[in-house]
Amino acid sequence: MQHGRVIAYASRQLKKHEMNYPTHDLELAAVVFALKIWRHYLYGVTCQIFTDHQSLKYLFTQKELNLRQRRWIELIKDYECMIDYHPGKANVVADALSRKTPSVMAHMKVRSPLITELRTLGVELGMNESGVLLAHFQVRPILVDRIRESQFMDPNIMKLMGEVSEGLR
Repeated sequence: MQHGRVIAYASRQLKKHEMNYPTHDLELAAVVFALKIWRHYLYGVTCQIFTDHQSLKYLFTQKELNLRQRRWIELIKDYECMIDYHPGKANVVADALSRKTPSVMAHMKVRSPLITELRTLGVELGMNESGVLLAHFQVRPILVDRIRESQFMDPNIMKLMGEVSEGLR
């Protein structure tokens, strides 16, 4: 956020090994992910990180940390940042996206004019069992096809082809 307004969102799916992380580590992983993707904006600037996970506020004063947490703390120390607790119910901006059901999100996507445009381009659209929108398309070069079509329609080339075929007889 900048001046009280959201300027960017980021998200990604958990990797298989991350699904086994405890909640504290998942919250810390989200902070590290954000710092990594916006590092070019955040290096050398004092920033404030708001999290709805209160234990992260005391991250730097904890005595016992696992190796993963130690590695992430070293990364966080490269930045001039403070981690502050912000209760989840008060964080309306982040919760607006995270609390929507997949069916609502899919409905929002399907109504987009982009979907119509994709269908006209021959993109096959569908949904999997969990409601995620899937797209299937094939990319191939069309330059050769366009040249052949143009040659077929060009009367000068057709005339030349007729002369060549007569010369071969």
